[in-house]
Amino acid sequence: MSLSKPALHTACQAFIEQRIAAARAAMDAAQESALSDTKSSAGDKYETGREMAGAERERNAAQLLQAQQQLAELNRISPDAACDTVRPGALLRTSLGWFYLAISAGKLVVEGQEVFAVSAAAPVALALKGKRAGEEAVFNGKVLRVEEVR
Repeated sequence: MSLSKPALHTACQAFIEQRIAAARAAMDAAQESALSDTKSSAGDKYETGREMAGAERERNAAQLLQAQQQLAELNRISPDAACDTVRPGALLRTSLGWFYLAISAGKLVVEGQEVFAVSAAAPVALALKGKRAGEEAVFNGKVLRVEEVR
């Protein structure tokens, strides 16, 4: 079976778009919560609620920014570019399974195959950086063999 880098790239884009949508929805919900709180005789409770909603909105804004940065990182990668060494944009088959060096999206199932989408800054990617098919690296105390790089 031939795993397609464009299909992986599309799966990563969908992952990020879902994160962006979730962060925006959570920000809107926190904003609405802050605006809909009514001031009662318990003024401290009202202020605490508003502060909590504001903190929640800020946390979601940070998640949104992180997802937007991931999207920009992904957009710098051409899924059609062939790779013969481990670098951003490479799809590699290792003794531990398939990896796509793009963004940190975790385990994806694409074309019926499990693939770990990892950032080029991930420890496994750093251990394998620059390696070619047939070469090995040590990761978490285990020898990791690169079997194929696309």
